[in-house]
Amino acid sequence: MDSARSTSSATLVSRTTAIDDPPFAAAFDALPSPRTTWSAPDDALVIGGGSAATLTASGPDRFAAIRTAAEELFSSGDVHAGTEAARPRVFGGFAFHEGACAGDPWSSFPEARFVLPSVQITVADNGSWLTVTAVGDDASAVTVEDRLERERKRLAELGDDRPEEGDRSPQPSRPSRPGIREQRRTTSREAWRGSVSAAIDRIRGGNLRKVVLAQALEADLEADFPRAATIERLAAKYPDCHRYCFEPDDGSSVFFGATPERLVSLRGRTVETDALAGTTGRGETPAEDEWLAEELLDDEKNVHEHELVAETVREQLEPYAASVSAGARRVRRLATVQHLHTPITAELNADRHVLELVEALHPTPAVGGLPPERALETIHETEPFDRGWYAAPVGWIDAAGNGAFAVAIRSAVASRRRATLFAGVGIVADSDPDREWDEIQLKYRPILDELETETRTDGAGTDETGRDDGK
Repeated sequence: MDSARSTSSATLVSRTTAIDDPPFAAAFDALPSPRTTWSAPDDALVIGGGSAATLTASGPDRFAAIRTAAEELFSSGDVHAGTEAARPRVFGGFAFHEGACAGDPWSSFPEARFVLPSVQITVADNGSWLTVTAVGDDASAVTVEDRLERERKRLAELGDDRPEEGDRSPQPSRPSRPGIREQRRTTSREAWRGSVSAAIDRIRGGNLRKVVLAQALEADLEADFPRAATIERLAAKYPDCHRYCFEPDDGSSVFFGATPERLVSLRGRTVETDALAGTTGRGETPAEDEWLAEELLDDEKNVHEHELVAETVREQLEPYAASVSAGARRVRRLATVQHLHTPITAELNADRHVLELVEALHPTPAVGGLPPERALETIHETEPFDRGWYAAPVGWIDAAGNGAFAVAIRSAVASRRRATLFAGVGIVADSDPDREWDEIQLKYRPILDELETETRTDGAGTDETGRDDGK
């Protein structure tokens, strides 16, 4: 049974003004919950606070329900954005599948939820901007303009403590990483070997072509989780990734990450997406890095897995496209891993809403499998935890139906003293359970590195009892 809800369908009023660059952490901490951040290599940085409107949905029709609710929200608006980057947008995401948010740590996250920030700070190529938005019968241009001026003054005060040019006096540092007191796995190494072997049997028996199996890792923290500082550090370390964080309405936790995988972006009729599958580590030296990259490009298992993803993405776009083209397969390097990557572009055959494409592409074989229905059955039967928003679409939508969505991998849910991390690997006929286990440890590293007081680079993990497993 599908449900959709919006806090209001009344007139939207929005105003924007230029501001000086605000200090990120101070601005984030000053905004009311629920807070949102979004940043990507080809997109502006957005910090949102509060909710002028909230759209939620559940069930198998949640994509269509959010699309309808967003179109109704934007249907009557008095918007003076000043610049396109600062226009009002709704930000949020979806559950990986129906029912995926049933248990901890997802109880505060609906199966689909998008927020129109009441206060939005946008840092774009053409400057920084403050946008204030209101929705409802009492929203008026005068009220919003008054709020805009108050927020502008408040943000200006946050910047008063920034050093003058040439000032070399000690400056406040970011909060330190919280440290990990204990780790617990949801999947033991023995159970993992059994699950992977069972999946391989299904693939060799013709029931599957590929399935992505994931693990969850719970970490009890020594100190409070520093939300703003963690997001800042991820942005500095992974500038070529999509960075995101989403707080639920009560602000009790945050879903965040830095994903290298774009699901889809739509501007007009131009679509950009990626095939990202096939993984190896980084080398200790440039020469070793190059050797690992060449090995990845020649590795039969990884190339096969990658081509399954690229082929399926092209097939999923074809019903909507006048043309689809793919670039050359290449290696994409991140701080801890290297991936096979193929950029894919399309020109649509008609005007479309971005959520039509999101629904058509999710889940990609890079996070689900093939055929999708049988892969999802295998995931349900195998994984002893709820995926929630992990590996699902997160992003934004504007009034024109344009938008950008990423696949929420390299991610975690964090509350005050606990974080739950997620990572998965693609299983094909010639997968090796122990190698796949090691690959998952590499994929935990972006988030683990921001939790541990001392960064570890050996890819080690702990077993379900918290003991070091030596791998």
